[in-house]
Amino acid sequence: MKTRAGISLISLGLFFSLNCYSQNDSWVNPVIYKEPEYKPLKISAVIVPVAFIAYGFSSPYIRQLHNLDINTHTELQEHFPGFSFKADDYLRYAPIAAVYGLDLAGINSKHNFTDRTAMLLISTAIMGATTGITKGATNRLRPNGENDHSFPSGHTAIAFMAAEFMHQEYKDESVWYTVIGYSAAVATGTLRLYNGAHWLSDVVAGAGYGILSTKITYWAYPFVKEKWFNGKANNTVLVPMHQNGLTGFTYIRNF
Repeated sequence: MKTRAGISLISLGLFFSLNCYSQNDSWVNPVIYKEPEYKPLKISAVIVPVAFIAYGFSSPYIRQLHNLDINTHTELQEHFPGFSFKADDYLRYAPIAAVYGLDLAGINSKHNFTDRTAMLLISTAIMGATTGITKGATNRLRPNGENDHSFPSGHTAIAFMAAEFMHQEYKDESVWYTVIGYSAAVATGTLRLYNGAHWLSDVVAGAGYGILSTKITYWAYPFVKEKWFNGKANNTVLVPMHQNGLTGFTYIRNF
């Protein structure tokens, strides 16, 4: 049910109207998106997420970090016993829905629908594979004892992957889009702690996995696209339009 709800939320964000032919079509300025550009991956760009992941792996073996996990969980349970607010099941997808929703509203993202969706799917695949493998390899017990898939936090990984996705698409528009996206991600991770589903180190590492997955994708995608499509431009035009009370886009693709 949670997965189905999450998919529904993403679907809402991805929805847009396809109005291709009509006698009364009104064409407005076509949206010009940037082509993905390959740039060398800077070490400085991955220091923080790598450090987050290293922190998570180190926690069981460093007394101070392990104690911080225990004490954080204990304090939250003492002050908020029985806390159960499952907004994190949906909030983790909010930045993804926002990216497509803002673009639909006329606040243009950096890349066109095809490129940004491809990068989102690749980021999701990297994040899902790496967190899944890590969960199976570490078998860390959750604070609530529900199962041994505590490390890293998958909810948090999705949320920070989505926040970095929003940052990449809207960082040239305003810093506030980054603030909004990462605020939703932080809120998701915090709720995982309050709900007793994860240790602090699980959440920190999950954030690292999520951010790193998106950064790797945005670095590699232009190179992969160049090799696969032989440098051909993406002949895509997305035209915003309003007709008969309906607001949407005309999507044109030359194959």
